[in-house]
Amino acid sequence: MSLTDELAVLIRQEETLQFPRFDETIAWQLGSHLYEQAADQSWPLVIAIQRFDRPLFFAAQPGVTADNLGWVERKQRTVHRFLRSSYRIRYQLALDKQDIAQRYHLSPAMYASVGGGFPLIVKGAGVIGSVTVSGLPDRQDHQIIVDALCRLLGHDRTGLSLATDCPFRH
Repeated sequence: MSLTDELAVLIRQEETLQFPRFDETIAWQLGSHLYEQAADQSWPLVIAIQRFDRPLFFAAQPGVTADNLGWVERKQRTVHRFLRSSYRIRYQLALDKQDIAQRYHLSPAMYASVGGGFPLIVKGAGVIGSVTVSGLPDRQDHQIIVDALCRLLGHDRTGLSLATDCPFRH
């Protein structure tokens, strides 16, 4: 898939994965699902769910480092600034052949245009916060959030999944 094709999938994810309402109970369900999946797979994952005004869920699996906490903060800032997934920002910047510092004059030490931050969107209200994970390659960080949202919201993940091949070279 091309960058443009995958960007269309990322946009479709955000248009589809919206909540009718979002509260502390739903945050707990989402965070618990992500935590259990990480435990089952032995993934060293940090999980953070936050409204703009307060944290709602935070957990870490064995093996995470201080770097993972830093990545979560940077991804959260990116989602909260742009009201889009941090991975979508990566694709938009790649299509413009720029990075976050060139395009927006933002410090990469404070903002991260990588996968793993996703907006919490409530129908009729818009973005109210973010769900963020760190610990795996960024494409996988992004996809496990999408999979968890599909499960929680009752959507088939088939049309909302990215291709297995990543268009970015690491």
